[in-house]
Amino acid sequence: MEFYKPDNYIPQEAVGYKMSRVHISITKMIDIEMQKHDLTAMQWRPLLYIYFGKAETAAALAKDTFMDTGATTRMLDRLQNKGLIERTRSSEDRRVVHLALTEEGKRVCQKIPADLCKVMNHHLKGFNQDELDTLKSLLDRMLVNGQAA
Repeated sequence: MEFYKPDNYIPQEAVGYKMSRVHISITKMIDIEMQKHDLTAMQWRPLLYIYFGKAETAAALAKDTFMDTGATTRMLDRLQNKGLIERTRSSEDRRVVHLALTEEGKRVCQKIPADLCKVMNHHLKGFNQDELDTLKSLLDRMLVNGQAA
């Protein structure tokens, strides 16, 4: 079934537009929450990737966060200057740079999930569990459709 047709397409009514607006709203609120940790939108997510063991190298982090390697390197420089991460060259392959959180980085990362929960709960106000489950299921279906293209 085709839900959208060029002759009656209204951008502000499109699901993509609405999802984009929700994403922008969530991102803005997260940015406000991250200010208390002296973090930007580009910095908190990579920190959590390292914290949860999802990225052990700069290359893996760039790939998983969809950032180019140059931007990743500059962001890691800032995180290192803030004393939140350490970078060490691999003894087996000098091209590989391993990432680790400092004690301060771990301390900050332990606080971030509560801030993210605050933002998400704010945006889900008035939803019940069934509605949340349905929303997540529908978004998963859209992701599967998009990946199949």
